[in-house]
Amino acid sequence: MLQSFFYVAQGKIHLKEGDKPARLIESKFGQSLVDRASQIQKRNAWKTEGTGARFMSGRMLWAGQLDQDNGIPIVINAISRCNGQGEVLYSLSTSEIGGVFSITRNGAERRLLHTADFRVGHLSANPSDHKIACVVRTKGGSHLAVMQGDGRELTDVTQGDSMDVCPNWVPGSTNELVFQTSDIGRDAAGKPAGSSPARVEKLNLETGDIVTLLGDETHDYVDPKMDAAGNLYCIRKPYVSPRASFDPLRAALDLVLLPFRLLFALFQFVNFFTMRYTGNTLVSSGSARQRQMDLRHMMIMDNLAQAMRAPELFVGPNKDWIAPRSWSLVRKTNAGEIEVLEKGVFTFDLAVNGIVLFTDGKRVVQRNKDGAKKELLRDQFISQVLV
Repeated sequence: MLQSFFYVAQGKIHLKEGDKPARLIESKFGQSLVDRASQIQKRNAWKTEGTGARFMSGRMLWAGQLDQDNGIPIVINAISRCNGQGEVLYSLSTSEIGGVFSITRNGAERRLLHTADFRVGHLSANPSDHKIACVVRTKGGSHLAVMQGDGRELTDVTQGDSMDVCPNWVPGSTNELVFQTSDIGRDAAGKPAGSSPARVEKLNLETGDIVTLLGDETHDYVDPKMDAAGNLYCIRKPYVSPRASFDPLRAALDLVLLPFRLLFALFQFVNFFTMRYTGNTLVSSGSARQRQMDLRHMMIMDNLAQAMRAPELFVGPNKDWIAPRSWSLVRKTNAGEIEVLEKGVFTFDLAVNGIVLFTDGKRVVQRNKDGAKKELLRDQFISQVLV
């Protein structure tokens, strides 16, 4: 079994060491945001209590609740290996700011990047020259950038009307990245109307050359990684075209359901404003804590959907978020052969000696080179694993 690994669940970093129970790695910067927001809320409490509530305008922090678990929506977007022993990089986002930090097993933290202009997504640190590749998300889309190991000199390395995400360094190289990309289609007004199937490309930072490694018209290939032998690993899932063919039976069903959908939309609209200005919902099922956690999960899953382009993201009974069986972990060998290693995989990481660590969103499983598997732990809303 792997000696230790990190994983992100419910937007927080956890560490699993040997047979010990997984433990939470607290972000001091994230906690400082919670404390700051709590102070602001206390100063403005008169606006949300009693007669002052009717004059409340602007944004509220998640239905008036503000504590470590249910307060300001703070999400860890990504983690990456770092040059320091037992240290990881992570990117953090809130509704107001984003940044890149490093944190050790003991919670010692360093701030590398802090900005309100954009959000930083996937991270990949190169152990050879201390550079960090990342995804920069703006209102216009996403592209790749590279910064120094201390957060200086953030430089864009891709551009164009595309969605570039999930960069990872090619092992042994200081100037080559593999990444996932999709072309953005626009309508006559210039608004995004869809995107092409996601494909895997390799970028040479010195020459600017880009080579397509894997892609077709029927699948998305996402979250690519290479091993030291040059084999390419990624997640393959069915591509859903934004231009579906016309189905008369489906159109008739949509027409019958139209009044009910309008009523449901009206209910959700009223429910949103009820939560926003009173802190209560119009739905009585479940505890208040469960309803607020559902909002947190929605934010986490929305962040994942931006990276993975997956409207069906997780499905499963009892509100378990499980990757569909149609999502496969595949490996493309140097000879060009594509092998399906596992089904129902959301994301994964590569270890030494052919070991793969993967998750379906609920379980973390170790897969050895011979195909033998061992479940290491279970948690909820697992969005990344890191050996």
